[in-house]
Amino acid sequence: NVDPKKLIAEAKAIGYVAVDMPPRDQWDRIKEAGLVISSIGGHGSLTDGLNNKANHDRIEQELKKNIETAVQYEIPCLICFSGNRRGISDEEGIENTAEGLRRVAKFAEEKKVTLVLELLNSKVDHPDYQCDHTWWGVEVVKRVNSPAVKLLYDIYHMQIMEGDLIRTIRNNMKYIGHFHTGGNPGRRDLDDQQEIYYPAVMRAIADSGFDGYVCHEFIPKGDPIEALRAAFKTCDV
Repeated sequence: NVDPKKLIAEAKAIGYVAVDMPPRDQWDRIKEAGLVISSIGGHGSLTDGLNNKANHDRIEQELKKNIETAVQYEIPCLICFSGNRRGISDEEGIENTAEGLRRVAKFAEEKKVTLVLELLNSKVDHPDYQCDHTWWGVEVVKRVNSPAVKLLYDIYHMQIMEGDLIRTIRNNMKYIGHFHTGGNPGRRDLDDQQEIYYPAVMRAIADSGFDGYVCHEFIPKGDPIEALRAAFKTCDV
């Protein structure tokens, strides 16, 4: 555990410009330090998500409320979830998720907040989660057809489900609004003990002209500050 005040100060000193998904009680401190809050959760329940129409009224209210909060704190992205399959077919899940996002897309556009649908693995960490392949998420984004709705491409999760990271990122960059990192296996440091070669992945993202945030979401094996310093160096291409 690291004192939040120390963590924020050290992150800024290393060269980070944003903090992703921070606890609510640290938002003011992060802003005072001159850092951006790059994303927060857009709605409750990862497993009961947008792929079920029964959740749409609740999620619409939660997203609209959190969009207003995002405007207040200048937060660019709200994270959204498909929810678990529970027998819902791919086609029905795609259409339901798109329909749920369409209900809020125009409001998000007006407020200049991006809703990012997160790609997660269903093999290890989130059994039965439906938005577990890039093609599925891309199809949702295409159907919503709004500049305010994109994907959160989690590099760790998609390595588990698909691999072929660089080609997939290059081919789908216009549908991606946010990135998360993590070493595989184990979602640990971005070091040479895991299988993703992050410098090449980061170069592909940088070369694409992506101007959003690439955020670290890994569990440090040792000292968190040193892990952040090493990750910054690894990804500074």
